[in-house]
Amino acid sequence: MAALSTLFDNKDIHMTNNDVLRRIRYTFNFSDSKIISIFNLADYPVTRSQISDWLKRDDDPAYKNLNDKQLAFFLNGLISEKRGKKDGPQRQPEKRLNNNIILLKLKIALNLKSEDILMFMELADFHMSEHELSALFRKPGHKHYRDCKDQFLRNFLQGMQLKYRPSS
Repeated sequence: MAALSTLFDNKDIHMTNNDVLRRIRYTFNFSDSKIISIFNLADYPVTRSQISDWLKRDDDPAYKNLNDKQLAFFLNGLISEKRGKKDGPQRQPEKRLNNNIILLKLKIALNLKSEDILMFMELADFHMSEHELSALFRKPGHKHYRDCKDQFLRNFLQGMQLKYRPSS
């Protein structure tokens, strides 16, 4: 069982927005065209060239960093893709993202319950309690709020991949 100190430690290898986009793309087998359409759902037009540069390896000279606002547009578009686009003005993207917000947006997009997230974590061989999980969805400033560290997000995305793309 993961202890809270292990779950929330700061010794994680940093996970970039590009890593998140790459993992979601792989998990759902999204083509470049599909990614472009997801961005368009959030009223943020992108080009195939931009997508290609964001998906390149970090050491590739053509690699471009996906900033927080761009990832927020993508995640908002993913919510619209999976849950249906709402009428009227679209949700404004956050200027700054953290792992808690990324996790929340994925939870909303995939209509996940706590049990689903815990199951993803089990698939990734990462064990935690519902109480530990609920701390990640509290508002900052709440006495039980905890930052979602890269290790948790990485394991969540791994579990999500094992669930939605089991052949990998």
